[in-house]
Amino acid sequence: MATESLNLDHYDILVLGFGEAAKYIVWTFAKNGKRCAVIERKWLGGSCPNIACLPSKNVIHSANVAHLASEGKTFGLPSQYSKPAGDNGFVQMTAVRDRKREMVDGLVEMHEGKLRDTGAELIWGNGKFKSAKTIEVTAEDGSKRLLTADKVVICTGSRARIEDITGLKESKPLTHIEILELDQAPRHLVILGGGYVGLEFAQAMKRLGAEVTIVERNARLLKNEDDDVSSALHAILEKEGIVILTSATITQVLGTSGVSVTLEGTVSGVPTKLTASHILCATGRLPNTSDINLEVAGVRVKPTGHIETDENLQTSAEGVFAVGDCAGSPHFTHIAFDDFRIVRDTILAKPTAPKRKSGRQVPFTLFTSPALAHVGLREHEAAAQRISYRISKIPMLAFLNTRTLGETEGFAKALIAEDDTIIGFTALGAGAGELLPIVQLAMKKSLSYTDIAEMVITHPTLNEGLIALFMGVPTRG
Repeated sequence: MATESLNLDHYDILVLGFGEAAKYIVWTFAKNGKRCAVIERKWLGGSCPNIACLPSKNVIHSANVAHLASEGKTFGLPSQYSKPAGDNGFVQMTAVRDRKREMVDGLVEMHEGKLRDTGAELIWGNGKFKSAKTIEVTAEDGSKRLLTADKVVICTGSRARIEDITGLKESKPLTHIEILELDQAPRHLVILGGGYVGLEFAQAMKRLGAEVTIVERNARLLKNEDDDVSSALHAILEKEGIVILTSATITQVLGTSGVSVTLEGTVSGVPTKLTASHILCATGRLPNTSDINLEVAGVRVKPTGHIETDENLQTSAEGVFAVGDCAGSPHFTHIAFDDFRIVRDTILAKPTAPKRKSGRQVPFTLFTSPALAHVGLREHEAAAQRISYRISKIPMLAFLNTRTLGETEGFAKALIAEDDTIIGFTALGAGAGELLPIVQLAMKKSLSYTDIAEMVITHPTLNEGLIALFMGVPTRG
């Protein structure tokens, strides 16, 4: 189709991909009178409300409720609930799935409302660059539009990695998307990968009635965490009946996921064969940057496929930004939201810190039960950087509210620098993620750990335990 026959539209800001950063960019600038549009090919609102963060946590919560119900006798419930969960017990996976779908529908409706309220335009279709600030959008019916803009933001996200193992792709494995749509608990689920996604789904599916085996290539789970964290989570998951195979290499997959699959390979060098009903791939993610003609736009890409950006998330093409997963930002929705703030301030020419991107805090929470929360340096990272620190570490039993909940597993620890500032915090325990903001604020403002130790915090709350943690910091040697 000749360029003359295309519908040519110009915008102040044009965003490719409706991810977390993208939505706030178009909502913010459209609300302030700018002509803004977002191009999306499938998910209204991006992956987080549709197929990732919120839906997965919805299913995880259902699994946790089922787990508590299965221990009902402890809480005084009738004995009929004290049995394994799953379709052969008392959990109906269709109800779990429908609860998740209802939440997603509500979130999509919310996003539609925000688009209407702000005046931002949503354009459905596949977008590809024709030049740095020109994108051609092909709609489902084959029609095309040619869009230009003063500023362009790339927010195309990432997808689950399916490794190049013989027979794996042909087996039609589950990813984080398909597993959320199951109407029955797998009879036996094998999870490739012992990282964040793999561990969350391992525990959830076990609690919903599946037999679960984790296959991890490294010598331990969560290879980037400290040994005590990895070991504790390993023990917690094994206690629930999850089989964990580390130092494992899969060389071939036979069969079809959802029917029957056989995995062949080695565990610690010993030949192994494993048969299951389903496979879930949770071995990392790939950026969605290979089919949008970035080279035509003059946007440089790293060998990993991520888009190169500077501290303000500007690419090698003038006026073109990249945000979120595709730009190699840490794969968390809250980091993508901070990407929005960086781009917003850059477009508005607000003064920013010299290391706005690389110097920011990157907190995270792993939503297992107990949860894992972390911000700052880990012990092995501080040691590798030869940073001197003192450490305080206490069991979650010392967070007295865990006793009322009956969830006392885990521990918390803090790393303290020579000047008494906090340089790292980790908690493995009930409600661990809710402990982060107090610590993060102290770190952001370079406060002494004693400022937390001397707070008056409501009893009995989980945050109260932070007083005991920071009171336990050793004095300077």
